[in-house]
Amino acid sequence: MPKLFHLEVHTPYRLFFSGEVESISLALSDGEIGIYAHHSPISAPVVCCILRITDDQGKMCPAFIRDGILEVTEIKTLILVDTAEWPQEIDTERAQAARESAQNNLGSVMLKFEADRAKAKLRRAELRLQTAAFHD
Repeated sequence: MPKLFHLEVHTPYRLFFSGEVESISLALSDGEIGIYAHHSPISAPVVCCILRITDDQGKMCPAFIRDGILEVTEIKTLILVDTAEWPQEIDTERAQAARESAQNNLGSVMLKFEADRAKAKLRRAELRLQTAAFHD
């Protein structure tokens, strides 16, 4: 039986997830990371990504998360993020419209900060659509 650890994922509006898990993987500002039981303590910034939770039954549960912090301690792993959504919670029509808007903005931007903003919006929309695809 795999070793489990306690995971909590919080947004400013709700406790998104709380439970025993086998592993998680997510993107940090300097790359991807996988966390298993007895991982070394760490605090690191989380970027917009798909959080992959392997639950206590070995099932992979994906979720879209956006910008926050990861903290791993001996007691639990805590993820505090701006946004967290399960695949079934994602409005795919809205995400598709956001992607099209960002693509249009990329074609007409003049300043670097506008291009960076459009790229970030495009990345968020594409990650939402990828996460939503797990529900279909």
